[in-house]
Amino acid sequence: MTVLFGTHPEYLEHDTGLFHPESASRLEVIATVLDRFRDDIVTFKPTPAATASVTRVHDSAHVAEIRQLCLMGGGPIDADTQVGYQSYDIALLAAGAGLDAITRLQQGEGDAAFVAVRPPGHHATTDTSMGFCLFNNIAVAAQRLVDQGEKVLIVDIDAHHGNGTQDIFYSQPSVLYVSIHQYPLYPGTGKVFEVGEGAAIGTTINIPLPPRTTGATALAALDTIAAPVITTFAPTWLLISAGFDGHRDDPLTDLGYGANDYYHLTQWALQFVPHGKTVAFLEGGYNLAALAESTEASIEALLGVSRRLDPADPPGVVEDEIVSTLARMRQETLLARGDDVPPR
Repeated sequence: MTVLFGTHPEYLEHDTGLFHPESASRLEVIATVLDRFRDDIVTFKPTPAATASVTRVHDSAHVAEIRQLCLMGGGPIDADTQVGYQSYDIALLAAGAGLDAITRLQQGEGDAAFVAVRPPGHHATTDTSMGFCLFNNIAVAAQRLVDQGEKVLIVDIDAHHGNGTQDIFYSQPSVLYVSIHQYPLYPGTGKVFEVGEGAAIGTTINIPLPPRTTGATALAALDTIAAPVITTFAPTWLLISAGFDGHRDDPLTDLGYGANDYYHLTQWALQFVPHGKTVAFLEGGYNLAALAESTEASIEALLGVSRRLDPADPPGVVEDEIVSTLARMRQETLLARGDDVPPR
């Protein structure tokens, strides 16, 4: 198995300001784990996405506003999201990583890809940059695949709900969006009854988890609630929003995952598509040691190698009541919408 690993030194130049959790040190610490995989990873430097690719999912006026702000020297977009004068070009480079990975996989260069980019993307909506995100990197890639006639499964394992990705594809029946996240937590979206609209009712699956939920419970919820829908949907590509901020040591969240859980979550998602059809996109993860270890675990899963599980990092107990309650709530929502059949 070969994993393509896409990153670029220019990502380090995205200026988020002093003491910001989404800093260049995140990519620097991820780089330290790559030596272990030197025989199984092929690295590449992404190229920028064309503006036309970005405006397939973002309002063109919004893209122009971000460009103008950066040309003026940068500044805050909101309380969490800052840009510097280089950030527009770097954001295009981040959006291009998934497109490059898809092309390389289609050419048979690897069995899966992981793109370590910044700024991250899953909070960026059609017309709003927020939550550390400028453009929605995974949405840009998904739209490219949809334009090619593919059916795309997006599995978002970040502790924060990917409101932007959901917003962009909420009425798109060719994209199945699955998010398992902490709730309540920023940005406050991702409730069970958000299931899609129009022809895409049922193609949004939200699994909100209370604080301190274990990785074992997360996997059980995905297996119970999402797996049957995914099987019926029959995706041809898998894109993973690989946020590692659900780790129990992360300073911004309160979930109870360990690095081993990210191995199992990634492994779980991989079962639904053939080799050569998966790209994982770095999203959150703000404890540097946990980020490095969780990234390593995710790459191991992408490579299909066994992971030596740390007995000090047990999977935890499955909380059956959480799983059954969420499953019932989703089913009741679909029945109320007149759609109790999984999307096809």
